[in-house]
Amino acid sequence: MAVFTPVLEAEAKAFLKAWPLSEVIEFTPIAEGVQNTNYRVRTRDAAYVLTLFEGVEEQKGLPFCLGLMQHLGAKGFATPSPVADLDGQLSGALKGRPAALVEWAAGAWRKSPTLADQHLAGRTLAELHLAGQDYAARRENPVGPSHWRALAERSITRAEGNDRKMLDEIERLMPDLARLFDPSLLPQGAIHADYFPDNVLFDGDRIGGVIDFYYGCNGALVYDLAIALSAWGFNAEGRADPEAIKAFRQGYESVRPLTAMEEALLPEMGMAAAVRFTLTRLHDRLFHDPAHFVTPKDPAPFWRRMEWWKVPTLT
Repeated sequence: MAVFTPVLEAEAKAFLKAWPLSEVIEFTPIAEGVQNTNYRVRTRDAAYVLTLFEGVEEQKGLPFCLGLMQHLGAKGFATPSPVADLDGQLSGALKGRPAALVEWAAGAWRKSPTLADQHLAGRTLAELHLAGQDYAARRENPVGPSHWRALAERSITRAEGNDRKMLDEIERLMPDLARLFDPSLLPQGAIHADYFPDNVLFDGDRIGGVIDFYYGCNGALVYDLAIALSAWGFNAEGRADPEAIKAFRQGYESVRPLTAMEEALLPEMGMAAAVRFTLTRLHDRLFHDPAHFVTPKDPAPFWRRMEWWKVPTLT
């Protein structure tokens, strides 16, 4: 269960008195998630997610991320909006952690999305990018190339066998891939940076809500697309599903066609996405705290995506 900071119901109710809510009638932990502590809060007339932010980087980025959700919601984009307290603040402090209350989003994520689902998810990502173009706040990518270096240097102190081989190849690739993050190279904007299927909730044949913006930052829009294609277009073993990749990309480009430079650099951005998620998963496994009842994800399936991106068939 992804509850890193236990909260008693009485503690939550005392904290939530600062919010304009009716009586709280349900307070239950949410098992999904690997980074933050989440509880479902139900009042007499609505439902919410109460999140306690565990990581230092997430805490620092909270104003950007909550503001982005608020901005997108005001534009009509399907994302649950954060709820301001009685003083107009979007977050407070609970059990020594920053905490925020966000509307509950309708729907559920699709574990086996159809090609129509892939197309809709791609279109929705493009709509997110367009709606976020005039968002004024700034946040540097918290898991960008400079962070890759720190993760690799720490991981190499424990890595052996195949883990060490992956790290050696990542070390070789990092300098060339880092050049892609020059903001003058490609169209930039507010990006989700974690647009995986479990962060996109389907409500029938529509999107009920895009959630978990806590890696959100400024960056290349095509990098966000590459992350999403890497998340949606491969199976659990890291093998590509070309039809899924094609459907997702067609959905995206039905709203926001790629520029020629984005088209040319998409495969390298896919390689950058493979490096980013391989490194974070490898680091989390090597330094897993057994006190946290979360099973670390195997980095190898994400690393296998590299072979696709090296010789892709994206048309």
